[in-house]
Amino acid sequence: MRSTIAAASLFSTAAFAALYNESNANHTCALTDADSVLSCSSRANPLSVDSCCAETFGGLFLSTQFWSTYTGLESEGQLLPANDWTLHGLWPDFCNGSYTQYCDLNRQYDPTPSPNTTNSLPNGTVVPPYKGPNIGTFLEPFKKYDLLAWMNKYWINQGADNPSFWGHEFSKHATCFSTFDVPCYGPEYVEHQEVVEFFETAIQYYRRLPTWGWLSQAGIKPSNATTYSIGQFQTALTSSYGALPYIGCSGPRFNETAAGANSTDNGRTQISEVWYYFHAFGRPQRGQWLPTNATGSVTSCAKTANALRYPLRANGSTW
Repeated sequence: MRSTIAAASLFSTAAFAALYNESNANHTCALTDADSVLSCSSRANPLSVDSCCAETFGGLFLSTQFWSTYTGLESEGQLLPANDWTLHGLWPDFCNGSYTQYCDLNRQYDPTPSPNTTNSLPNGTVVPPYKGPNIGTFLEPFKKYDLLAWMNKYWINQGADNPSFWGHEFSKHATCFSTFDVPCYGPEYVEHQEVVEFFETAIQYYRRLPTWGWLSQAGIKPSNATTYSIGQFQTALTSSYGALPYIGCSGPRFNETAAGANSTDNGRTQISEVWYYFHAFGRPQRGQWLPTNATGSVTSCAKTANALRYPLRANGSTW
């Protein structure tokens, strides 16, 4: 399971200008051998490699996806793709599988922070709700209209507008990468440049991970009648990805259902998410990765044979 390390225990202040107090000069990665540095290796150390050129703060990355059946905002045109899972985010865990969050409150663009403290506990630093223009507007000065259109098709929120979700993902996770730290962009930094680059990087990894297609090739397709076993999903995705991902389920626990009466299996029964773990060479923005197995628990789903549903999307919820 993922566990949180309190941000307050890692930094001396609540708002962080830089993870490693980097200057905004001299980050010419082409002059270093950082591209050969694998995150979470002994070489990924801020004392020996530029933290702007190789990830030295986190290093165990997760490209995460959702399988949702509705958005709740269909009447406003917020729809799901018919034959694709949707992008959840790109996360920088520590190498031991724990993580921190909301690492730079100067770049907090989440209207409804979750959790609402930096360490998930009542004694943590409060993460104030963002009240400014939605994060989607940050792309407009860069003329990234194609990027914005793509995100509104594949990076979809449930129960609230899409930009709120993007703001959450950036603020909670992107601010905890060393390589998206503002000083890394040098003295010619343009405000929100790293926001655009984070979105592009998250999409780069997502587009390599066609979960719907991989499952479909293995004969696993959404259905409101067919049931599946967790091993079918694990085998199909591990075979295609090259490493075992985490597979998450929602819905009722198996031992709360009629089929699971008197069972000790308390796993949940509706397929809903997948997390692909990997390490990266140099800046994760480069896209040079090394898939690795999920750490800790590898599923929240029921383990009983044929206990799982992979439901169809609701009528009127797809474009």
